[in-house]
Amino acid sequence: MVSESFLPQIDGVTNSVCRVLEHLRDTGHEALVIAPAPAPAARRTAPRSYAGAPVLWSPSAPMPGYPEFRFATPWTGLPAALREFRPDVVHLAAPAGLGAQAAYAARRLGVPSIAVYQTDIAAFATRYGLALAERTIWRWLATVHRLASRTLAPSWDAVDTLLSEGVQRVARWSRGVDLERFNPEHRDEELRARLAPNGEVLVGYVGRLAREKRVELLVGAAGLPGARLVVVGDGPCRPALARALPEAAFLGFRTGTELSAAIASLDVFVHTGINETFCQAAQEAKASGVAVVGPAAGGLLDVIDHERTGLHYAPGDPVSMRREVLRLVEDAELRTRLATAARASVAGCTWHAIGEELLGHYRDVLGTRLPTTTTSDRWRR
Repeated sequence: MVSESFLPQIDGVTNSVCRVLEHLRDTGHEALVIAPAPAPAARRTAPRSYAGAPVLWSPSAPMPGYPEFRFATPWTGLPAALREFRPDVVHLAAPAGLGAQAAYAARRLGVPSIAVYQTDIAAFATRYGLALAERTIWRWLATVHRLASRTLAPSWDAVDTLLSEGVQRVARWSRGVDLERFNPEHRDEELRARLAPNGEVLVGYVGRLAREKRVELLVGAAGLPGARLVVVGDGPCRPALARALPEAAFLGFRTGTELSAAIASLDVFVHTGINETFCQAAQEAKASGVAVVGPAAGGLLDVIDHERTGLHYAPGDPVSMRREVLRLVEDAELRTRLATAARASVAGCTWHAIGEELLGHYRDVLGTRLPTTTTSDRWRR
């Protein structure tokens, strides 16, 4: 399992890798994690194993402008690490720098690989002032994914994007959700009383407060009559966002039962990112029985069924967002209908089911020294 990020870094890539590792453990498979070393200050407490899988750190450096995120630097020891472990399949989680090294190493060793497309790195770079590098980044990513025996993408929009960039052998592999951890039963009336002392409708964002999430668009959900904006998460944009949204409640970074309660206690979940390949936070809100509002773009086209499990707004448009959020603030019956349908829509999306589907992809590529094509109806061309 070669991942561009891992614990203690918490993000969508880390979350899905952890769930896969748990499923591999529970189904009797052996795994090794290779990921960029965390920041020096975090290494003493960072886990060196997870779900029975040892964690091997590669050399890393801090991301300019976002030092909390580490990226892998070239590591000559990677091929030897793979040879020693002798994997049947190499799983590349959101491959970029480290994933590219592993893809080349797996190809040289004759080991099939599964590349999981999960992060729109080109859009990420654009938000950090590297717009001129977008085409170069896509050419690089397409090359990496073409090295893999198969690429898995979490939404149909992501599948189509990869195909348009010349990546073949692409299949859709969605994301699971913990239906016990994210559940309407975790609604916390004491928390709601503190956040909405006058019975306000709670409109919440949950996620990283970083540029690529377009969190500045939350101004569109602020100051609505009879509502209060709640922000759950942390990141480099928090100080500026707090200044722009003085009346919002900032709960900071939350995990475990605190996160479950925070999401289930919302009345409306709103998301701002337009480059999400899936949007796990929105799926967790659906599982928590919360109506979701998100842009009609990227993975949220899959996650939100407009007018049934949530509402779409024009991507990047705070006025359009405000209009859709206001509909839910003013219409309790609509909120309830969408929230009930949202919870029901994820009933079959357990991590066990998603893990079994992944094992099916592993079995498909086992024994292939070179990538091959298939006529399976899981494929889109």
